[in-house]
Amino acid sequence: MPRRAFLTVAILLALLHLYIGWRLIPAMRLATGGAVIGMALLAASILLVATGLFASTLKRFRWAEQLTWAGLLAMGFFSSLLVLTVLRDVALLALAVVDGRFGPAAIERASAIGVPLLALAVTLVGLVNARRVARVVDIEVPIAGLPAAFDGYSIVQISDIHVGPTIKRGYLNAIVNRVNALKPNAIAITGDLVDGSVQRLGLHTAPLERLAARDGTFFVTGNHEYYSGVDQWIDELRRLGLTVLINQHVVFERAGDALMIAGVTDFSAHHFDQSHRSDPHAAASGAPANVKTRVLLAHQPRSAEAAADAGFDLQLSGHTHGGQFFPWNLFVPLQQPYTAGLNRLRSLWVYTSRGTGYWGPPKRFGAPSEITRVTLVRPLAA
Repeated sequence: MPRRAFLTVAILLALLHLYIGWRLIPAMRLATGGAVIGMALLAASILLVATGLFASTLKRFRWAEQLTWAGLLAMGFFSSLLVLTVLRDVALLALAVVDGRFGPAAIERASAIGVPLLALAVTLVGLVNARRVARVVDIEVPIAGLPAAFDGYSIVQISDIHVGPTIKRGYLNAIVNRVNALKPNAIAITGDLVDGSVQRLGLHTAPLERLAARDGTFFVTGNHEYYSGVDQWIDELRRLGLTVLINQHVVFERAGDALMIAGVTDFSAHHFDQSHRSDPHAAASGAPANVKTRVLLAHQPRSAEAAADAGFDLQLSGHTHGGQFFPWNLFVPLQQPYTAGLNRLRSLWVYTSRGTGYWGPPKRFGAPSEITRVTLVRPLAA
């Protein structure tokens, strides 16, 4: 990162921590020693959060992994601490408007002490939620015109694992075990698998070779693959036995009818490689006439408009993490049409996974990770 940008980030972090200290430490009415400890902890937080932000530059240091963990945990704690401090001020201001004063001293002190305690509790719960193996979420999707031979066809979707600074081989191995236990017809990995190069992470993505499904395992790129050396990752995933769909499709036949699974590159891929421009129409092009059901794998929900225009019945996406933890879930709709779950766009169903791993801070709160078993079913007769 350029020095000017680094200084900008450092100054912003310092100002935000000063705001937290100004609003909380005096209100706690601590003894001099306690106040000094509080300020020292805030200063340490500035350094740790900066460490988390620049974790990718620490790989050459002896204690790089431990520093990365400390920095990313600090990022998660700081996020909650800042949000709760702002919410406390809003609540005290509301009390002032109603009661004519900023807040009784007892409320000010109790709330100032409560903010860091609540931030710590949320961070610890979020850590547990993030590090446990994702739960299985079962979704049935009624597809008009689904051939009888494909009624009950299952696709297990995993998304946004983000193998990288804190997600390693053991974490991915547990996901693979759980996916294989579901014995799906097909497995879909809808992008943002990695945060780092093949050289750094090849050992940790090796468990993907064990993924097993009757019709295969399919992968589409997410935006993070383009930050991590997409061409090398495409080669590596193919070496591991995955089918990488770059605006392409595969067709499966049963009893004379066919189902198509197509995949597009990430919605923003053209910013990195013009030849990877995401194109659902190209992905569907050349499909045989006996294809009755069309499924699209697309990392970002924003692909849905083009997918609906191209005649797909179902789109499986990720990218949003369901917001991962408050308040980021409130910002997802500013960029994406859907945050999580099953939604409808004209004749297209769109399922948006909350993700199977996490990005950045090892923290999930209010947005549990998931391994999604999507089952295609014929609609009930009217």
